[in-house]
Amino acid sequence: MRHLFIITFILLAKLALSQVDSVKLVKYSPGFRFNDGIYLSHQQLLNNSPIPIKRIVSKYNKAGFDFFDMLLSEEKVTYYDQFGMKKIIDVNRLWGFCRRGSVYINWGDDFNRIPVMGSACHFIATVTVYEDRYNNPNYGYGYYNVPTTTSRTEIYQFVMNFRTGDIFEYTVANVLLLLMVDTELYDAYNALRKKKKKQMKFLYLRKFNEKHPLYIPIN
Repeated sequence: MRHLFIITFILLAKLALSQVDSVKLVKYSPGFRFNDGIYLSHQQLLNNSPIPIKRIVSKYNKAGFDFFDMLLSEEKVTYYDQFGMKKIIDVNRLWGFCRRGSVYINWGDDFNRIPVMGSACHFIATVTVYEDRYNNPNYGYGYYNVPTTTSRTEIYQFVMNFRTGDIFEYTVANVLLLLMVDTELYDAYNALRKKKKKQMKFLYLRKFNEKHPLYIPIN
C-alpha cells in the first residue's frame, strides 16, 4: 500500500509539472496576437484563454470579419464550456472579446478596442452621463420642483491595470496611482509641473510598460 501511494504521488507530480511546462510565457510586444474568442472574465484575458470561436454557437459566418459585430448585436451568446456543457450568457455580462489578435473590452456603452496594451493599458470609450435638472431653480429642491433626468454621451479616456483589471479615468492623479509601484518613475513624474504632467501622461505610461513588461501565456 505504501509503495502504491508513493507511485501515485510521483505520477501526480509529473502530471502537474508537465502541465506547468506546457504553458509557455512570451514577452508581450506590439506584434503579439492574443487568442481569438470571448472573455467571460478578466482572468481569461490574463490566461490568454477566451472561449474559442469554435465553441461558440452561432448562425453567423465565423470566418467573417464582422462575426463578432453580428454575434454581439444579439442579447445573448451561447457557447460550450470546457466540459462540453452548453451555456448561455447575456452579452452585457461579457468582459470582452478578441478579434484577430486585438482585445476589446466591454466598457461604457460598447465594446472598445484596447490599442495600447501593457502592464498599463489605455483605451477610449463612449460613456452615457446622467444628470438631474430642476425646472425652476428658484424653488430649490422642494416638493414641487421635481427634477428631470437628462442624458448625454461623452468620450472618455481610461487606463487599465492589466494584472488586476482595475480601470481608472485617464487623469494625472490616476497615472500617479499606477506609477506608485515604481519609485523612480513616480518621483520623476510627480516632480513635473502641473502642465507638464498633463502633457507627459502617455510618455510615462510607455516608460512604465517598458520597465514592467507583460509575459503572456501561449498554448
